[in-house]
Amino acid sequence: MALEFLNRELTPEANQAPALTPASSDVFGRIGTLETRLARNAREIDAAQAVRYRVFVEEMHAKLSPDAMRIRRDVDSYDAICDHLLVVDNAIEGDIEDQIVGTYRLLRQEVALANGGFYSASEFDIAPLLARHPEKQFMELGRSCVLPDYRTKRTVELLWQGNWAYALKHGMNAMFGCASFPGISPEEHALALSFLYHTVSAKDDWAVSALPELYRQMDLMPVEAINARKALSAMPPLIKGYLRLGAMIGDGAVVDEAFNTTDVLIVLPIAAISGRYINHFGADARRFAS
Repeated sequence: MALEFLNRELTPEANQAPALTPASSDVFGRIGTLETRLARNAREIDAAQAVRYRVFVEEMHAKLSPDAMRIRRDVDSYDAICDHLLVVDNAIEGDIEDQIVGTYRLLRQEVALANGGFYSASEFDIAPLLARHPEKQFMELGRSCVLPDYRTKRTVELLWQGNWAYALKHGMNAMFGCASFPGISPEEHALALSFLYHTVSAKDDWAVSALPELYRQMDLMPVEAINARKALSAMPPLIKGYLRLGAMIGDGAVVDEAFNTTDVLIVLPIAAISGRYINHFGADARRFAS
């Protein structure tokens, strides 16, 4: 499970774009007292891991390794090779550990391939996808979470501003990552999974499938039985946010018992992102990605 559901939708509206003004060269965006930037040192990464523990373990009942449970941190080997996007509330008094309220984990293709591959490859067969696009650079989004009190539209927008600026800064052409439904029974999400299967499946050059030994059927309802409005209402908000950006969904779900989730693979070519979102976040992000 790499991408956790927040509890607000990403719904930028015309003439209501946030005032995103960087305070320094490594800040990707700011709204009020909140800013988004990359972690600057090991201390900040440790604080992000503590936020992840609070959301994934204390709130969602994930079962981590004994060492991770002992130190109360969601930590794995990928943390050492990823960049860690943060949302920081500068209005909170105290140390940086107290100010980090949200996080995303970002992994560029060149870094992944030099260090054993992508996290998502443990659930989905992404090698053919990468092979079909040798001219493109992919980035993986993972471990997304926000503390309960900060699950608001502006926090989600800051995370996406950070992702967008980071992708353009590093010349990325596509994003992908696991997105999660709560619980380990795909049948409980039959309506939403079937809607994704019938309407936004990744096809042709963008097709990707769950690993055969982990594959769980998404086509749980006939297309004529699907009410689109109800299906969207039943969907985790972060997945709906991806769909609004133009994302596609891989074939097959994967049950992640350790994280107590049912995962699908999001595939989002940069070129597919809707024009109104590009206008919202900035077509080149130079003011954030310099």
